[in-house]
Amino acid sequence: MTSSSVVVERRVAAPAGRIWEALTDLEGSQRVLSGVERIEVLTEGGFGVGTRWRETRRMLGKEATEEMYVTVSEPPERFVVEADNHGAHYVSEFALRADGPETTTVRMTFSATPPGGFMGLLTKVLGPLGERAVAKAIARDLADVAAAVEGRGG
Repeated sequence: MTSSSVVVERRVAAPAGRIWEALTDLEGSQRVLSGVERIEVLTEGGFGVGTRWRETRRMLGKEATEEMYVTVSEPPERFVVEADNHGAHYVSEFALRADGPETTTVRMTFSATPPGGFMGLLTKVLGPLGERAVAKAIARDLADVAAAVEGRGG
C-alpha cells in the first residue's frame, strides 16, 4: 500500500497563536470553514492529543462524515489529525511557522494510505482527481481561516 500526499501552504497576516485558536476551535469551525457542514465533538475538554470529533463535508458532490482524532498537539506550532474509513488511513498535519510578529505560514499536509483490493485499485485510478479535490478543499479551508483571523484584534 502506497500513500499519496497533498501539501498546501498559505501566508496569513496574523500571529501563529490566533491561527492556532481558529484551527483548533472545533465548536466554531462550522462558522469558519465553508466546506464543513457539521461537527460533532465526541470528547470533553480542550483540544489536544486524544480529542475526537465527527466532521461532515461535501466532497465531489457527496456528503462524507469522518471520525477524526488528534495524535500530536504542539501548540501553537503543529498538530496532527488522523482518520480511518473503509480501510483507508488519513493523516492531516498542520504546521504554523511565524514569519514575523503578525505573519504566519500555515502548511497543511494531507496523506492517504488506500485500502487493498478493489477499493485500493479504484483509489489509485481516481488518484489525480481525488488529489485535486483535496488540494482545492485544503486551499479553501486555509483561505477561510485567513479571512477569519486577518486584521482581527487579538
